[in-house]
Amino acid sequence: MKQNKYDERHFFQAYADMDRSKKGLEGAGEWHILKEMLPSFQGKHVLDVGCGFGWHCRYAREQGAASVTGTDISERMLARAEELTDDSGILYVQQAIEDMDFPEASFDVVISSLAFHYIESLSDVFQKIHRVLKPGGSFVFSAEHPIFTARKEQDWIYDQSGEPVYWPVDDYQIEGKREASFLDETVVKYHRPVSVFMNDLIRAGFDILRVEESVPSEEMLQQIPEMKHEWRRPMFLMIAAEKKAF
Repeated sequence: MKQNKYDERHFFQAYADMDRSKKGLEGAGEWHILKEMLPSFQGKHVLDVGCGFGWHCRYAREQGAASVTGTDISERMLARAEELTDDSGILYVQQAIEDMDFPEASFDVVISSLAFHYIESLSDVFQKIHRVLKPGGSFVFSAEHPIFTARKEQDWIYDQSGEPVYWPVDDYQIEGKREASFLDETVVKYHRPVSVFMNDLIRAGFDILRVEESVPSEEMLQQIPEMKHEWRRPMFLMIAAEKKAF
């Protein structure tokens, strides 16, 4: 199933009102970790799958990328990305991640931010990404952490005063669809354990270079006191991999 909630007007507007949508990369709680996992973009041809508003596309160009292609299934997302972009070196393409169709070995770097938990058959996507990468190319992505996606509720257990008591984990080993609430609407996500992410990468032909789980930055802890709870469970999983050179 190719889900496109972001072209629904109310859902899109709710997303656009989020801090990470208005502030860009600096408003993303995982960015301080993810940016350290990225390779050099200097002179590289970059693909951003599920590019949203194009924040990572513009960052790659700022870091010296020769060209960037951003894809997204949502017409509204891409329209906003175009509005925010004044750079002929960035091309936006309306395309579902599952329908990825670029020439073999056409990119040096593939990146993706918080899109893969919407994909049912991630192993197929990893194989397509491996195909479009040049030998020795880099693949870096973030996704919602399996500890976060395991239960469809995706929420804390609270005490009577509304304080988080603990984060429950259940059905962790049971892969598949979760109908979760996001921005007050039901969205379909797909849960898979950490081992599945890693083994699917290995089977696709990647070497895994680095794995990180999100924690809040000191700056965010100072600005948003509630971020202290993000130390109690990771919300995001981030993996850097490389296509074997030979």
